[in-house]
Amino acid sequence: MKHLVAATLACTALATPAAAALSGYYDSVEKITTILASGAVADAVRQAPVGSVSNTGTRKDGASEWQVRTQECDLLVYLIPVLPDGPGKTTYKLDIPGKCE
Repeated sequence: MKHLVAATLACTALATPAAAALSGYYDSVEKITTILASGAVADAVRQAPVGSVSNTGTRKDGASEWQVRTQECDLLVYLIPVLPDGPGKTTYKLDIPGKCE
């Protein structure tokens, strides 16, 4: 009985949302990949080569603010988390309020 209780507690601990979370590194990769793989971002920077992508803060609604820097423009984009329905990783939806002129 003691082993059954211990096994049940161990399984419960594994089922928590924290167990499904990605490490900070992989979550950052997910965010940067979302930005760089976006055709909308490519169009917003007019297909210019990207010099850097950096996290620059958080918007009032909690969206993560990122700057995509090219030689001619600094484009701000926002990542809105999309939580999985069950176990799995968080993905992100882009909000691109402007574009390079």
